[in-house]
Amino acid sequence: MNIVIFGPPGAGKGTQSNLIVQKFKLYQLSTGELLRNEIKNKTSLGNQISSIMRNGNLVSDKIVGDLIEKYVSNKLYKSRLIFDGYPRNLIQAKNLQDLLKKYDQKINIVLKLSVNLEIIKKRISERRTLENRADDNEEIAIKRFQTYENNVKPVIDFYKQSNLLKVVNGEASITEISDEISGLIESIKG
Repeated sequence: MNIVIFGPPGAGKGTQSNLIVQKFKLYQLSTGELLRNEIKNKTSLGNQISSIMRNGNLVSDKIVGDLIEKYVSNKLYKSRLIFDGYPRNLIQAKNLQDLLKKYDQKINIVLKLSVNLEIIKKRISERRTLENRADDNEEIAIKRFQTYENNVKPVIDFYKQSNLLKVVNGEASITEISDEISGLIESIKG
């Protein structure tokens, strides 16, 4: 089974993805982690990504798509991926659909964590303190939230049309969110 989980930066995608990975034996594919690893490894691509992210902008669909394909094409991960933070726009959603089809796979469920901006700002502030992430400050958080919100509607519509979208209350406790997600996944597993 392949799962997409999305929501604005700070919505808890990473936390919930980790819980899903443990419970359902999937592999988490976090575009944020892929990008941060490129930066950490100081590759030329990583330097380019770092500059883009420091300015609060999103990395191009081409860069992210190429990073994603490395995993989708690997038989070890076939139909066992949870896409955390991808797709962020309609082009990426269609690219992911085509990429999965190319490797004889599909998306089984799409989970959208619904969270308002005030909760996001609070979580980003806490995360910055705990994880010391350079891309976590209130100004960048607001810009990334607004960019996300502007881009997400067509993606929501795309997955609604395919009857794959499930909206989850991302403002509940970690356990409550996890329980709701687990129930949704169990219902499609049969």
